[in-house]
Amino acid sequence: MARVFSTEDGNLQTASILTSRIKTYSDIDLTFAKKSNNDIFKKNDAAAVKQAVKNLLLTNFGDKPFEPFFGGNLNAFLFNLDTEFDNEDIEDAVAQALANHEPRAILRQVIADIKPDQNTVTVKVKFQVVNVAETQEIVIDLVRAR
Repeated sequence: MARVFSTEDGNLQTASILTSRIKTYSDIDLTFAKKSNNDIFKKNDAAAVKQAVKNLLLTNFGDKPFEPFFGGNLNAFLFNLDTEFDNEDIEDAVAQALANHEPRAILRQVIADIKPDQNTVTVKVKFQVVNVAETQEIVIDLVRAR
């Protein structure tokens, strides 16, 4: 990014000012495993975003106070009749949740596999963390307990 100076700024013969900022993402590890000094571990960069995406998708609508439509609401698909929705509905719900609530992840692919006889839904999400070339993958297995 280059800045353009006016003649009032003086000394126009010097190089333009370039700025860059390295953004790191960090979050606490939700397993709450303890280090030897009784502190908890933290997740950085892609691991933090991966954990955030998984938590987002497993959050049901209404679980977060004052944000009734936060989350992926994937558990709702387990308690509907299997004729009321299909793979595309689940894939759209995942894409919508990531687009609305996780700006650090660029969605690359969503594959939903519904197994009505086993009362399970498997969702595979491939995404790329912003400013990182590596693709991350999360597999979420939802099982309806009777």
